[in-house]
Amino acid sequence: MRTRIKLTTDGDSFVVRLTPSQREAMCRSLELLASRDFTDTAITLQLGVDREEIATLIEHLSGNQDASQDIRLRARDLHALHSALTAAATMFVERGGSFSEEAFYHRLGFFRENFDSLALNIVETASQATRTA
Repeated sequence: MRTRIKLTTDGDSFVVRLTPSQREAMCRSLELLASRDFTDTAITLQLGVDREEIATLIEHLSGNQDASQDIRLRARDLHALHSALTAAATMFVERGGSFSEEAFYHRLGFFRENFDSLALNIVETASQATRTA
């Protein structure tokens, strides 16, 4: 999976060019966390948005799965995506504290390093875009 994204500012929002696999990874991480038996307060604490906003964000990211798309996102949307990508791995910590790479891959269809790299790139490109804005 390509983990580099293109991100530019447009007023108070961002325009992010995402490949189909990047959008799929983001949606899967959001779906995983929203499906957990956590309270609404816990979900908001973890992602910065509630389940309704998660559903809206997933819908916004879904679309033409054959081509890259430019998607307009708010800073809070990018925060939720970053949080979901980084928090997904915590759902696969087993007893004793070890991480199950196999369970992560089986459930999400991606390797953890793909999620970590994509999350880091969101922050790096947002920093670059806002530095020059």
